Amino acid sequence: MSEIGTEVDLFHPAERVWRALTDRELLARWYAEVEMMAGTRNRLLLRTAGLPGFGAAVDAEVTERQEPELIALRCLEGGRRSRLTCAVTATAEGCRLSVREVLEHGVWADEQRERRAECYRQALTNRLPAILDWLAFQEVDLRRGEAGMTAEMPVTEAFDGEPASAGRRSRPLLVAGLAGAALAAGVAVWAVLPAEPDRAAGPASAPTPSATTTPSGSPRSTASARPTRTATPDATRPSRTPTARPSRTPTSAAPSEPAVTARYETVSPPSRIFGYTGEVVVDNSGGAAAKDWTVVVTLAEGGRVSDASGADWRQDGQAVTFTGPPVKAGQSRTFTFEVRDSDPATKAPEGCVVGDDPCAGL
Repeated sequence: MSEIGTEVDLFHPAERVWRALTDRELLARWYAEVEMMAGTRNRLLLRTAGLPGFGAAVDAEVTERQEPELIALRCLEGGRRSRLTCAVTATAEGCRLSVREVLEHGVWADEQRERRAECYRQALTNRLPAILDWLAFQEVDLRRGEAGMTAEMPVTEAFDGEPASAGRRSRPLLVAGLAGAALAAGVAVWAVLPAEPDRAAGPASAPTPSATTTPSGSPRSTASARPTRTATPDATRPSRTPTARPSRTPTSAAPSEPAVTARYETVSPPSRIFGYTGEVVVDNSGGAAAKDWTVVVTLAEGGRVSDASGADWRQDGQAVTFTGPPVKAGQSRTFTFEVRDSDPATKAPEGCVVGDDPCAGL
């Protein structure tokens, strides 16, 4: 028996996620178009043909439904039969959505299975959060003069075409104040200032006694000073020869050590309301490969990384540590990460360092 599974933590209530799972128009925006089968209540057709890992449309039947916690479907696609389960579990920050598909009859080729799993992962970690953010924005009641902003969850039509129970009242959702309509990304520029030139680098030739205006016949006369300068030309020239040049040459010309720096940028679209996508470019301007590099990103309180591409990562509280393969001399490596945050004003982490040096752009 073969199976595919993925899950994602969402900063949205379970009711909103359930709506995105069961509303046909919303489902088409983040996953696939849906058609209800004529003459049936629980049969539907998922237009998945052309999606990565799918070879045809999926004939699905809803076999279990527990609003807003669970929906299960028996799927038939190109001679293969599988069971698809979507489970929604409430968390302190919102909810966790788990999607699991178990193949009951037929086989998936290895490449097809991997592409199918990637299709689920992209849908859950990228497109679904964007739709949920859009829904949250649509539901906000922007009435002024009241203590806060509230949103009423509308009653939606489910797969079976019947309206939700009228006895089930939609719960008011208290939304944190949307502060900061315009977000400015601060850019920190590192400039290496040249050192002050040594004003005393040249020889300080003090005026000789002959140059002074003392016409007296004392031993400081100009006649006694001139023979001194002309009589010892060979003694003065050696002192002016570049004896220090050998010390300036790179006597120990060893390969330069890796010089690793990093640059941060928020690359998510401005229309995204909750969370953001961060990008870090690790540069190695040294003469040797940077075999071990570590970038630590400090998120705002309550932020969580849901996915990353181009680097391995682990999160401990607000600190997220990223590591990756060696960066060759003179080259760079880019990685991105998805951050989920319930505060719409948060569009960048609080800090970013590579080794002990801060990242540029933050």
